[in-house]
Amino acid sequence: MLDCDIEQVLFSEKDIDSAVRRMGEQIACDYTEKDLLVVGVLKGAFVFTADLVRAISIPLDVDFVGLASYKGAASSGHIVMTKGIDRSIKGKHVLITEGVVDTGRTLSYLLTVLSQRGPASLAVCTLLDKPARRYAPVAIAYRGYEIEDHFIVGYGMDFRQNYRHLPYIGVLKKEIYG
Repeated sequence: MLDCDIEQVLFSEKDIDSAVRRMGEQIACDYTEKDLLVVGVLKGAFVFTADLVRAISIPLDVDFVGLASYKGAASSGHIVMTKGIDRSIKGKHVLITEGVVDTGRTLSYLLTVLSQRGPASLAVCTLLDKPARRYAPVAIAYRGYEIEDHFIVGYGMDFRQNYRHLPYIGVLKKEIYG
């Protein structure tokens, strides 16, 4: 059981559900009558993206991109696209979903790549925003919570492919990742 590796629960299932519903309602209002494509960033945002699209009450399409920038507990600064979007996004309103925005490098890279494909608009929705670690500026349209600089896991986010299954978001003990 990996729960003993958690120093503190930051957000319970109820907290997460509340934030997801709030953002889903706002997104539905903002994108009514628009051709919306939600693009989740794998792997950390797959749970959040699944819950969010169910909380958005308007028609939409969903896709995923795979981006890698972490080695262990640290961001390498080098971003590799492991899975792209296979269809045209020209003229679509693209909403990128991310579990946590940390340095901003990954999203900055993705926004640059996608903007070259002619979308009607590009916006970012994140469950967690960690501005203290930001290197690259990223405009966030929808934010669940702003957090301090903790190493977080759970609700799809991991450390070495563990802890994704946790239904809450917790702070990992430093001795585990340090």
